[in-house]
Amino acid sequence: MVYGNLHFDVRDRIATVTFDRPRTLNALSDDVMTDLGGAVDEIATREEIGGAILTGAGDKAFVAGADIGELATQGPIDGKARALRGQAVLRRLETCGKPVVAAVNGYALGGGCEVALACHLRVASDRASFGQPEVKLGIGPGYGGTQRLARLVGKGRAIDMILTGRTVSADEALQIGLVNRVVPHTELAGAARDLLDGILAMGPIAVRLALEAIDRGFDLTLEDGLLLEANHFGLASATSDMREGMQAFLEKRKPRFTGQ
Repeated sequence: MVYGNLHFDVRDRIATVTFDRPRTLNALSDDVMTDLGGAVDEIATREEIGGAILTGAGDKAFVAGADIGELATQGPIDGKARALRGQAVLRRLETCGKPVVAAVNGYALGGGCEVALACHLRVASDRASFGQPEVKLGIGPGYGGTQRLARLVGKGRAIDMILTGRTVSADEALQIGLVNRVVPHTELAGAARDLLDGILAMGPIAVRLALEAIDRGFDLTLEDGLLLEANHFGLASATSDMREGMQAFLEKRKPRFTGQ
């Protein structure tokens, strides 16, 4: 499918979604979020896609934030509706069942930081920076920043970033656990793809079940989370991929997973 505000390319089982609004540093307008929702649906439903990379066009920005021209005219009702729509898109991304890597090539601010937070892994260029500066505009995060950031880096660090609106460098983002890798800017695309290629070499059902167990179990009691894990372990044990993985290990060869 062709989108007006982003590029969607599939190669070797990886979908690359590139935000492409260079004049606005890839800002998230309502149309961009609609396009992203369509791209997420493609990622989730197309069998030839094993995982995805999200990145931004150009060298300056992953996504520099929301489209302020749209936000400036919103009232309380349409503001809440906009937040709920954006949250729904990012939740679909987070629960699509396939690994998604954010390749953060520059500014990831406001909504851009929230998009990165909804991805399963984040690889950052050494030029990247992150922030939730919405308080400087008299609003707060609306696409999940208050929830995912605190879960990822801890409540204290999230409060610091959100209430001060400050920007953190790629190195600080790595130190606090906001990103998983920092690489030289010129190596970003290759590093993100290498990371995802490695994951796609694993059993796809096992990856899907692991993502679901982590997501669903995070807010459960330990006992309930352990039961969820045991159930998923049992489900994986019923697959042909499990038998292939075990046999390949015993035969000292690479497994040939089929997703069954």
